Amino acid sequence: MAGTVETEYAAFLEKVKRTVYVDNLSPQVTESVLRSALDQFGTVKSVQFITNYSQQQNIPKHALVEMEDEEQVKAIVKLIASCPMMILGMPRPVTACAAKVEMFEDYPATPGRKIEVRWLDPNDPDFEVAQKWKHFVKRHGAEARFLQKVQMAEEEKLAKQQEDNLKANFAKYEMIEAIMVDATADRLARHYEMNLRNEL
Repeated sequence: MAGTVETEYAAFLEKVKRTVYVDNLSPQVTESVLRSALDQFGTVKSVQFITNYSQQQNIPKHALVEMEDEEQVKAIVKLIASCPMMILGMPRPVTACAAKVEMFEDYPATPGRKIEVRWLDPNDPDFEVAQKWKHFVKRHGAEARFLQKVQMAEEEKLAKQQEDNLKANFAKYEMIEAIMVDATADRLARHYEMNLRNEL
């Protein structure tokens, strides 16, 4: 039995080495979208979105992506660190790092480790420490929700700016195309003695 536990844990550690943690994903990102984005680095074996317990709704903003080998994970981390990568065109640069054991919700028990759970009595010396940790976790959750709200507002503002810029640039290209089609460009080139082909 002990041998089986150790074998399972060793296999899990190998899986961790082949897995990349992807953060700051758009809420619209699905498993197929993430697979398509990372398939360029190698073979995606599995995608597991991490449940965000600080939000009322389950928004998949973080994911564990298992690749075929550790080298593919290193390539993803290196490229995303040097070149901002956006998925679904959202103004949300994705970040990535090598996965850690603690990131997995279903990791097996560590061989030789025993966890004990018990209720603390108010007279227990550790009760006050536990109460402080409880308040700390609540405060941290509130701060995380506030910061996420601010971040979402900034991203929505940036997305609107990008959309406006895209529309403005598209309108310019349409105007240039219209000028080229009705021969206005040729007339202007002759007037200013320019060789239109060389200029373009």
